[in-house]
Amino acid sequence: MDCRPIGMFDSGVGGLTVYKEVSKQFPNERIIYLGDTKNFPYGSKSKESIIELTKRNIEILLKYNVKIIIIACGTATSQALEEMRNIYKVPIIGIIEPAVKYIYDKKYTKIGVMATRGTIKSNAWEDNIRKYIKNAKVENRECPILAPMAEEGWTDNEIARLTIKEYLKGIGDIEALVLGCTHYPMFEKIIREEVKNIDIINTGKIIAKSLKGKIQEAEVKNSKDEILLTDTECNFKNVAKIILNSEELEIKKVVI
Repeated sequence: MDCRPIGMFDSGVGGLTVYKEVSKQFPNERIIYLGDTKNFPYGSKSKESIIELTKRNIEILLKYNVKIIIIACGTATSQALEEMRNIYKVPIIGIIEPAVKYIYDKKYTKIGVMATRGTIKSNAWEDNIRKYIKNAKVENRECPILAPMAEEGWTDNEIARLTIKEYLKGIGDIEALVLGCTHYPMFEKIIREEVKNIDIINTGKIIAKSLKGKIQEAEVKNSKDEILLTDTECNFKNVAKIILNSEELEIKKVVI
């Protein structure tokens, strides 16, 4: 039994889609969630900036003696994961590897990827998919304004529908569509209206399932989860209530 908490971070509210699934899968685990709202969005930043922000986020989480860190951010996973693993001893996982294993197990060869501009330019999804599936056809779609829309709670209105329609125009023949940014599951309902009869891959659900066997689970939850933000002057709490279906959220500002 390991009673230490699970740590996870994202640039904003999107990582709560991962938090939600991990909480369901591991109800006895305490989770420390860090939203780097001061530096949102990550998708348009340089790799060097993402690496520095990721280091700082991990340093904050390590103060809580976490047993594992989940990079619940597609951009930080694609641009900083390997470097972080070389620096820190704590186990660190991102959103790409578990999803690629799922794609491989399902024997998909025609895959669409929706992600931020930074993630798409890194080729992280395509490279990881082709590492396991040599003949894979990967169709990438940069979706730079979806995360900012999600932060404002604009996930189920006409603007969101028109934006999704534009991003997925001519997507072609695919078997699965990866939501390669953790903000994007908030648009899943609308995405399903645009691309029917394919597997929509929510990385939060995949990560939660992949944690089985990777952590020593706590037998009882010894204290409440904590949600930390680097800037509280934002819409985070309102959107978080919708994602988590909860009015009782305690949010703290972390001093950096």
